[in-house]
Amino acid sequence: MTQLSYLSQADAIAVDVELMGPVLGFSVDQLMELAGLSVACALAAEYPPEVVDPSGASRPRRVLVLAGPGNNGGDGLVAARHLTHFGYSVQVCYPKPTDKPLYNGLVKQIQTLGVSLVSWSDLAAAGPLAAQADVVVDALFGFSFSGEPRAPFDEVIKALLPAAKPPPIVSIDIPSGWHVEAGDSGLPPGSCLQPDMLLSLTAPKLCAKHFKGAHHYLGGRFVPPAVRERFALALPPFPGAAQCVRLGGSGASASAAAAKAAATAQHVADMRISYERGGLEEAAFSGRDPMAVFDEWFTAAAQGKVCEEPNAMSLATADTAGRPSVRVLLLKGYSDKGFVFFTNYNSRKGGELEEGRHAAFSFYWEKLQRQIRVEGVISRVSEQESTDYFHSRPRGSQIGAWVSNQSQPCRDRAELEERNAELQKRYADTSVPVPKPPHWGGYLITPLSVEFWQGRPSRLHDRIRFRRASEAEGWTMERLQP
Repeated sequence: MTQLSYLSQADAIAVDVELMGPVLGFSVDQLMELAGLSVACALAAEYPPEVVDPSGASRPRRVLVLAGPGNNGGDGLVAARHLTHFGYSVQVCYPKPTDKPLYNGLVKQIQTLGVSLVSWSDLAAAGPLAAQADVVVDALFGFSFSGEPRAPFDEVIKALLPAAKPPPIVSIDIPSGWHVEAGDSGLPPGSCLQPDMLLSLTAPKLCAKHFKGAHHYLGGRFVPPAVRERFALALPPFPGAAQCVRLGGSGASASAAAAKAAATAQHVADMRISYERGGLEEAAFSGRDPMAVFDEWFTAAAQGKVCEEPNAMSLATADTAGRPSVRVLLLKGYSDKGFVFFTNYNSRKGGELEEGRHAAFSFYWEKLQRQIRVEGVISRVSEQESTDYFHSRPRGSQIGAWVSNQSQPCRDRAELEERNAELQKRYADTSVPVPKPPHWGGYLITPLSVEFWQGRPSRLHDRIRFRRASEAEGWTMERLQP
C-alpha cells in the first residue's frame, strides 16, 4: 500500500480522456462493461452468492444496486447483470434514469433477466434497507460529482449512513458523498457513508487513503502500459484471469490472521521433540512405596526449578452423567495418606467431588520430560486442618474466599470488585482473624493408581504404574506399554 498510486480528481479525469482518446480507442460502454464486471467479481470474492440461515437452509444473497444518473450508475447496472448471472437475487433502484441509448440498453438487459426495478419511495416505505437486502452496491456518484446531493438522492444517502444501520455497502470507485481527494476527513462523524468495501477503478483515488472498511479492491483490468507509464501508475498485478485484486482494508489483517492461524494449525501436526533425558527400570521401583517415589520426583522438580509452580496439577472430575471437566490448581500437601488441595466446596469441582467421590490428576514437568498420573478416592480433610491452612494464607486470599461464589455467573468484573471492597472494609481490623468460610476447605485424594512416566525416543516411553484395589491392600507394580 505504501507504493500504490493514488489519483487526484484532475488525474482521474485525464486518465479517462486518455483511455477514450484516438490513440487508445476505448469507448465509454467498453470501460463501463469492464468496470461493472470488476464490481461483480469483487463483491463475489467477499460476499458469496448463497446465504445459509440459522436453520441451515440456503437462499440466494439479496443485492440492492443503487444507481445514479452518471457513469457510476452505468457501472452499477452492468454489475447488476453480472451478479444475476452469478446467482444473486438482484434489485435495482434507478431514481433518475439517463435517457441515452447506452443506459436504456443496460436497463433492458437487466429487465430481460428478471431483475426488478424498484422506486426509492417503495424502498423507503418498506422499512430499513437491512431488512430488504444483504448487500448494497453504492453506484450513485463518481469522482466528478460535487456539491450537495439533491432529492431523492439526499434521502438515499441518509439511509446509508451508519446511524441507519444499513447492510454491508460496496462503493464503486468513490463512496457517494465523499470528496474525491479529501474523502470523509474533516466531516462530522456519522455524516457520510462508511462502506464495507471500496472497489477502486483504474487506480485508487486520493480519497481511498481515508477508507477504513474491511475490503479494498482494484478493478478495471484495462489500463495499458502507455497509460501506466504516462501517469507513473504503480499498481499491483492482477492474479491469473481475475478481474479484481485486493489492495487491503481492515479485513485484510483478519484474512492474514486467518491464514496465519491455518498455517499454525498445519504446523501443530509437525511439532515434536525427541525425549532423551533418561529411562525407567523396574529395579528402581520394585518393592518401593509409590509415595516415596513421588517425593523424590517432586523434590527434583522443585529444586530443579522446572517452572514457577511445580505443584500445579491438572485435576479431572466428572458429573453423575460421566461428563468430565478438568482444571489446573495447586497441590498443597502430600504424605503417605495421599494428596491434599483446598477449594470452595460449592464450586463445580466441589460438587462433582462430593457426588462422584473419585478424581484424577497429573503433573507434567517438561524440563525433566516426566509425568505423574494419579487416580484415587476423595474425602474431606478435617475442619481443623482446613482452618489451620486457611489462616496460613495471605489475608487478601482469605477475604477472596468470601468474595467469590466460585463457578457461579456474575454480572461483570465490577460486581467482584464491589464485593471485595465491601469485605475488605468489613475485615479492615487486621488484629481480628478472618473466619474460614463454612463452604471452603480441603480434600484428600487417597491414591489407588500412581503412574510414573518418562519420555523416551521414538515415542517408546517408559510407564511404571503402582495400583491397588483399596487403601487397605498393598501395591502392585507393573510396566505399561507406551
